[in-house]
Amino acid sequence: MSVSIFDSFLTTSDMIAAFDDAAVVQAMFRFEASLARAQAAEGLVPQEAASAIAGVCKAELYDIPALILAGRRAGSLAIPLVKELTRTVALYDEAAARHVHRGSTSQDVIDSALVLVTRDALRLLDDGLHALCGRLLRLAEGHLSTPVLARTLMQPAQVTSFGFKAAGWLAPLVRARARIREAAARALQLQLGGAVGTLSAMGERGTLVAERMAQDLGLKLADSAWHTQRDEWVRLGMEVAVLAGSLGKLATDLSLMAQGEVAELAEPSGGGRGGSSAMPHKRNPVSSMIALAAARRTPQHAAALLACMNQEHERGLGNWQAELAEWPNLFLSAHGALHALDEAFAGLQVDGGRMRSNIESLHGLVFAEAASSYLAGAIGRPAAHALLEDLSRQANGERGLEDLLRAAVRADPALSAQVDLDGLARVFDPVAAAEPARRLAERQLQSLRADMAAFEATHPFHEQITA
Repeated sequence: MSVSIFDSFLTTSDMIAAFDDAAVVQAMFRFEASLARAQAAEGLVPQEAASAIAGVCKAELYDIPALILAGRRAGSLAIPLVKELTRTVALYDEAAARHVHRGSTSQDVIDSALVLVTRDALRLLDDGLHALCGRLLRLAEGHLSTPVLARTLMQPAQVTSFGFKAAGWLAPLVRARARIREAAARALQLQLGGAVGTLSAMGERGTLVAERMAQDLGLKLADSAWHTQRDEWVRLGMEVAVLAGSLGKLATDLSLMAQGEVAELAEPSGGGRGGSSAMPHKRNPVSSMIALAAARRTPQHAAALLACMNQEHERGLGNWQAELAEWPNLFLSAHGALHALDEAFAGLQVDGGRMRSNIESLHGLVFAEAASSYLAGAIGRPAAHALLEDLSRQANGERGLEDLLRAAVRADPALSAQVDLDGLARVFDPVAAAEPARRLAERQLQSLRADMAAFEATHPFHEQITA
């Protein structure tokens, strides 16, 4: 496929190649060659004819732009493709030409071709997820005890562990990898039904031909033609859309933590990366930018697929064609975001000192809830909450919340008799405050490691998925 210069900015050359015009046309020819071979094996066409047909099912032999142009007039790319295939076969064997595309229909060719190129696209996504998940796992493991501000409603909330935050980025990507594999195992099906899905032109041999083709192409054998039953196919698209959404969330967090005023993270720089045409000091988070832009386009593509599901009777009018046009965009966006973030995390700079400084700049206020809970055992929760609320209003750069609270405890004989000031100091220790998050992250990472190890035992998009 051809994409605009701005589309290509948000994706990768590998994913563009997966859905390239030549790749789709070659996949259509793979279908036609497989159909001829399967029919010959079942005695429906002469073996010599099948060999003649398969011998010229090579995209490089044809004028692909001319096929596309003719397809616009015909209403389907398959029509001029079959016509040109028939003409080319006839140059070598006129008798064999009569057996081209026997018993099939245009949608069989196009749907099966799209399944084949989609399998290649899924391999790219799966490989990309393997790389990025590995980086996130190592990041989380290396920062289990690194304190960082947790932020809710865009405001500082409490102290958490950066490792816990990174584990939260990793988990949805691991789940996405699993869900995409599961959906693909159902959706990567051969499409073969003939004119109205009944395989009537091949008689009793139709199902046997389908079995042979599924085996030959490495696709799942469908229970029946899914010409207008698009549920499993669209579900696969939705899983890719959800992946793009999760990548967008990760890019959002990364971009916010890389803001100059926050400066807890930084994308790699140098070699012209992230520079400004006007401001030499700028260090723009370009990976986050690409991932965010790609992810923000995804909902529209997903919605279009859902809107195309109401296909009429046994062949859709317009909606199937719209689905075909939208389908590659999901993969282009998801792989663009995935690749950009992989580049970012490959050279990510983590400033643990700045994380600590940002916590300290809040004068102890992020420890108010923990301090209130600590005092509740001595004076009860309502009184402790009221005291911390009052002291929080007084906290500033000169006197932080911890100093104010210590003074309040010393000034109150009842409090000083019950409150351990050494224990109170631990309440305001960022590392201690991050400890609950560290424990949760360790447990979560153990489960995620097991899931990731299971992925590496199988490579569904490198191997054939058979019935």
